[in-house]
Amino acid sequence: MSEIIDKLQIYFAYPFVRYALIVGTLIALCSSLLGVTLVLKRFSFIGDGLSHVAFGAMSVAAVMSLSNNMIIILPVTVISAILLLRTGQNTKIKGDAAVAMISVGSLAAGYMLMNMFSTSNNVSGDVCSTLFGSTSILTLSDLDLWLCIGISAIVIAVFLIFYNKIFAVTFDENFASATGTHSNTYNLLIAIITALIIVLAMNLVGSLLISALIIFPALSAMRLFKSFRAVIVCSAVISVTAAVIGILSAIIFSTPVGSTIVSADIIVFFIFSLLGIITGRSKA
Repeated sequence: MSEIIDKLQIYFAYPFVRYALIVGTLIALCSSLLGVTLVLKRFSFIGDGLSHVAFGAMSVAAVMSLSNNMIIILPVTVISAILLLRTGQNTKIKGDAAVAMISVGSLAAGYMLMNMFSTSNNVSGDVCSTLFGSTSILTLSDLDLWLCIGISAIVIAVFLIFYNKIFAVTFDENFASATGTHSNTYNLLIAIITALIIVLAMNLVGSLLISALIIFPALSAMRLFKSFRAVIVCSAVISVTAAVIGILSAIIFSTPVGSTIVSADIIVFFIFSLLGIITGRSKA
């Protein structure tokens, strides 16, 4: 144990490790807040779709050799979130089909662009890092850190300020609209802040694993708790704890950061599922 503590102390002397822990904690917290709403609205897979859109936008930014790829990634992902919401409400194209269309199309286009107009000698390595977040979380700059803090503060503030409205549109949009709540406006707000979280989370776990940050903490909390507020709080605690454990474990055992965090979330899910069965709060 003392060797592990000594090793962590050595690593924490480096700024990039501290940055990774701060960013990972903030992203995990924001993901858990939105995750409960998205899971209950049966639209949790939007995270996967938007992450692939972000991958496509990142590929375009890489081909254009932009120093700050957020100039393209952020607006493209937000616009796609809005389009997904609007398309999902169309009776001709259901929500899951819209997500699949945009998701697969963006992933294919992004990979094709990176191969056709490669600016790097290691295309496979760049793609792997983007998809699985293997190294990007450990190469964060001061700008990335403050951008994450700023966007996270906005997401948390919006969620707290509009908590009652989000609660209403999550459980019954028709009733919320009947009582004067502009459901479309708040659905749009949820889609936009989800897009912001997706962009941030790409550096943590990569494009292919983002949905895990959104889904697993919410589902784990639902194994033991039934009230919306209790699930939100428990989900946040689970998500932040799994992120911290995952990052520290990745440092100690030299494993990929994103995969380690997701593995921690999966383990917690099975533990909570077992506790739910034992306590009778969830069905086997």
